[in-house]
Amino acid sequence: MTTLERAASALDALAEWTGRAISWLTLSLALTGFLVVVLRYAFDSGWLWMQESLTWMHALVFMIGAGYTLKHDEQVRVDVIYRGLSERRRAFIDLVGTILFLLPFCSYVVYESLPYLLSSWSVGERSREAGGLPALYLLKAVIPLMAALLAIQGLAMAMRSIALLRRGD
Repeated sequence: MTTLERAASALDALAEWTGRAISWLTLSLALTGFLVVVLRYAFDSGWLWMQESLTWMHALVFMIGAGYTLKHDEQVRVDVIYRGLSERRRAFIDLVGTILFLLPFCSYVVYESLPYLLSSWSVGERSREAGGLPALYLLKAVIPLMAALLAIQGLAMAMRSIALLRRGD
């Protein structure tokens, strides 16, 4: 294993850990959703903070899990041509796609989300609804975090592609 592949494996480990950790939130998401429905329809009751927590959990699962999804090649991809290519050609496409599209996209998300986050943080933004969740700025902090985790996984993917192209297999 080359140094580049070892570095990529270390970055992969971060995506694997975050993906597995955040996946447990899906259980809470399902149980909370079930509880909201039972409270609403069986007891004509409920709390707004509980309903908002569903949105928060859903956002966290998708945003924190983005790097994990990329690591496992489970992202949405139109691969009519890609799947029939050799491993070297796929590595080249992955490398070019990461450099030209993924990393600039992640940089743009961080660049655009930071002022949004800082503004929210400075006013201590909370839910607009009475009884809603406080600290909305914490949820907004996940936007640049998602971009960073996705970029880290993109770097790992690029490193693996470079290592494969260098090997000449």
